[in-house]
Parts: sequence; structure tokens; C-alpha cells
Amino acid sequence: MKKEITLHTRREFLRSTVLGSALSWTLPTFLANTFSALQAEAVDKATQAATGRDSSILVVLQMAGGNDGLNTLVPYSNDYYHRARPRIGLGEKQVLRVNDELGLHANLAGLKDLYDSGQIAVIQGVGYPNPNRSHFRSTEIWQTACDSEKIEQHGWLGRYFDNTCSGCDPTVAVSVGRQMPLAFAAKNPKGVSLDNPENYRFMPPGRGKGNERARAEESFRKLNQPEEEMTESAGSTIDALHGPIRHIGSPLDFLERTAMDAQMSSEQIRAIAGRTDNHATYPASQLGNSLKLVAKLIGGSLPTRIFYVSQGGYDTHTNQTGAHERLLKDLGDAMKAFAEDMKEQGNASHVLLMTFSEFGRRVAENASGGTDHGAAAPMFVMGEKVKAGLAGKYPSLEPGDLFQGDLKYTVDFRSVYAAVLEGWLKTKSEPILGRRFPLLPIV
Repeated sequence: MKKEITLHTRREFLRSTVLGSALSWTLPTFLANTFSALQAEAVDKATQAATGRDSSILVVLQMAGGNDGLNTLVPYSNDYYHRARPRIGLGEKQVLRVNDELGLHANLAGLKDLYDSGQIAVIQGVGYPNPNRSHFRSTEIWQTACDSEKIEQHGWLGRYFDNTCSGCDPTVAVSVGRQMPLAFAAKNPKGVSLDNPENYRFMPPGRGKGNERARAEESFRKLNQPEEEMTESAGSTIDALHGPIRHIGSPLDFLERTAMDAQMSSEQIRAIAGRTDNHATYPASQLGNSLKLVAKLIGGSLPTRIFYVSQGGYDTHTNQTGAHERLLKDLGDAMKAFAEDMKEQGNASHVLLMTFSEFGRRVAENASGGTDHGAAAPMFVMGEKVKAGLAGKYPSLEPGDLFQGDLKYTVDFRSVYAAVLEGWLKTKSEPILGRRFPLLPIV
């Protein structure tokens, strides 16, 4: 009888207290991305041989939606360009001049400063054979580094983890966001996915006052207090959680252990992020906040080799001009702030940032003042040790040289990956990319 009363109390506790709302928001994230290894003091007990504290760090920045490369690295003196874009084309006075033919969009002033100081490589005409104009499929191709006619279940960074990071801490890879990128998918999964560490408390941002947040965290602490009176029938709430669940013992035992992992991970991540202050002013945007967090985690010595952040909004089918201008300003300013932060920390020499977008846009503007899905576009690689300047060849804009209205790529994106893998992460690229690609001389 005593067991039934205790069990009823525990289940009511789960359902009716502030813990109930906290569980529904918090646990799926932690279940999907195992944080239990963070219970050890990550800053002192990293298991991988080379960590972000003593080796190279790669930050991957996804420009999601398909960035218009022609209005990013602008062929401002090209007649074909202006004929194809009578309304949205940019002239010499609207760009930051790189040479007599090309200029960066005027809103990329932050990035241009980095370029002028020798910290940016601009890779022209990046794409792949038989391009796909689907956001989802093309993103899969970029994140898995597979051929366009093949399906690959593991990401290119996941294969890097499998090949070089056996026994690594989960925090060898960190994605800033609530979902793990396909690029991290591996036979032996590594990596954690996180949002702002303040959100690792047990209520979402903006919900609840300070005393409510405190009660939520206290609820998790109470949940983890030992209590002998439990039975396997107590765990019906586990059914609603996302993803496969493997555990030993009762579902409620698993729920309790997960809650403890969540609590310790919350405190761990916030403690690491709190070890250092940012030394630059970031844009008040998702990208700015993401890079700001990455900078704090690097400064706090989280033992991470790969960080992944994203900036959305590049699917500019209509009224492109204003939206694209805002996105590029955010990109350039955020990248410059991050570079300044790394320099102030003394970490600039071992941090490399690489951008990518799933495709570029068509050469010709559409009737709605925008651009439709295309193919090749530029990539940016930023760091103190990059071989700065223009790399690759700008694609021809002559109508006869286009493929169905798209630019033909001149650099396979896997040549960029290969250069980063071998020149920066110091590992052989062929086992990861499946075959040998020419190494682009950027690092």
C-alpha cells in the first residue's frame, strides 16, 4: 500500500508541478543529444588526444536557404550580369572593390576589413556536378559530401569523427541549435546540440519569473533524490519522448538519470561559458548570438574541435534586395566580431571559420524582384592562417556558358573540405570523402 501511495505521489509530482512543463520542453533535447559525459569536468578531463584547447578548431557556418553569390561577390563590371539583373544588379558604387572586375557587397564591410587584413580566402564558383536545386537534397549533398546521384547516411564531419576521434568526448563537436546537423551523423555518434546556455535551465527563455525558474530547477533536484518505492509501471510519460531510448531498469529510473544528466550538463555548460567574457560587439541576431556563444565556449576551454552554427533566410525569391542586404551585413559584422574576440582571447591562430550555402541563385532575376534556386556560389574561409585572397575561378556569365540559367561550378566543394581536413585538421581526406579531391590552396 505504501508503494502505491508513493508511486501516485511521484507521478502526480511529474504531471502537476512546474516540473511537468519543464520536462516537456527540456528532456527531448537532452535525450537526442547525450550530455552524460559532461558530468566529468570537461575543462580538466577531456579524453581526446587533441582538443580545442591545444589544437585546431573549425567553425562551420551554414548560410541556409541558398545565398545569391552573384550579389555577394559581385561581377560589377560584367555586361552580362547587368543585362540579366536590370533591377537588382549592383554597380561599382554599390560594392567594396576587390579588383577591376569583382567587389564584395557594400554591406559586407566587416568581412572586407578581414579580407584586407589577410584573414579571408574567397573561393569562387563552388558547387558540384549535376547540381540539385532542392533545398533538402542539396543540403544533404553538402553535409554528407556525396555525389548528387548517391545517398549517404553519414555526414562528412561524422566520418571525420569515426576516422580520427575514437574515444573522444561528446563535446568534440558542438552544434549551436536544437537539432544536430546531418554533417555530424556518424557510425559512432559524437557531438552535442545546444542553444544558449542560459536556456539550459529548465524553462524556455522568457517564460517564467526568477522564482519560477528556481522552482523548476528545484523540481529536478527533488526528482533525483533517492526514493526506494518505485515500480516499472511508473514511467508512462517516457513514451512521448523523441528518438530511440535504450536503458536498463525502469523507464522512471531512466527518466531520473536523464534529469540528472540534464541538470549537470546545464550547470557544466553555463560554467564553461561563464569562464570568459566576450571582447567584441556582436550583432543582436541569431548568428551574432551563436558566434558569441562559440567564442565564450572556446575561451572557457570547452574541448571542442568542431563548432557548427547557422544563419537562415537566404531563400530570396521575392523582393531580394532589402532582405539580402540585411543578411550580408549580419554575416560580415558577426564574422568580424568573432575574429576580434578570438584575437583578444589569444586563440585566433588556431581557429578557422568556413561558410557554405546549399546552392547559389539563378543568373537572371525573376519577375518578383528576387532570384530562384541556382547552382555555384562563393565560400568564405576566415582565419589568421588562411592563404588570403581570391581562390578558384569566377564562373563565366556568358549565356552560352550557362547550364539551364545557372553558373557552372569551377571548384568542387569537396576540394575545399579536403583542404580543410588535410591542411587544418591534419587528417587524410580520402577515407572521409571517399576518394581523392584536388587540395585547394587555402590553408
